Amino acid sequence: MLETLISFVLATATLAISPGPDNVFVLTQSIVNGKKYGLATVVGLMIGCIIHTTLVAFGVSEIIKQNPNLFFLIKLFGAGYLMYLAYQVYKSDAEIAFSTTNVQKKSTMQLFKTGFWMNVLNPKVTIFFLAFFPQFLFSDSLSNVLQFYVLGGLFILTSFLIFSSIAILAGKISNYIKQHKKVGIYLKWAQIVVFIGIAMLILL
Repeated sequence: MLETLISFVLATATLAISPGPDNVFVLTQSIVNGKKYGLATVVGLMIGCIIHTTLVAFGVSEIIKQNPNLFFLIKLFGAGYLMYLAYQVYKSDAEIAFSTTNVQKKSTMQLFKTGFWMNVLNPKVTIFFLAFFPQFLFSDSLSNVLQFYVLGGLFILTSFLIFSSIAILAGKISNYIKQHKKVGIYLKWAQIVVFIGIAMLILL
């Protein structure tokens, strides 16, 4: 149980650190507008994750209860989707590109709403949760809904800590990225290893 949760947190941390539209958006807002604006965006993004966790928790838990064979197919879909994500990352450019030009000044409430809706209206987040979370169910005694919420809580907490660090240390992070061009390559391959590793655990 504990090993499964630790593995989940480590995988989540790797994916949260790796460059993506959400953390790059937080980084640019923090550089241009200041730390509290980046943090407002982070809070919006994390609250959006609660919605996706709820959709997956109740949807998949009902499927597990009604049809275990269908749940097995969901796990196979998850493995396939994670392999697809690994391939997409492999094809992508390793260079971390972010621009601070033409970034509009917004209030903290506006950025909170932007972060929230960016997350909630992105169907890829629900698909990712659907592929990612069922692989880490950790107990035969706890209800599946509760387990999904525990995983969702750990995902949100881990991502919040990392995204908040990005917001607070935005200036130093941007300077480091500019000075160390290979950091993007390392993070790119870290993502690929996580996606393929989880997929292989499912298939094997």
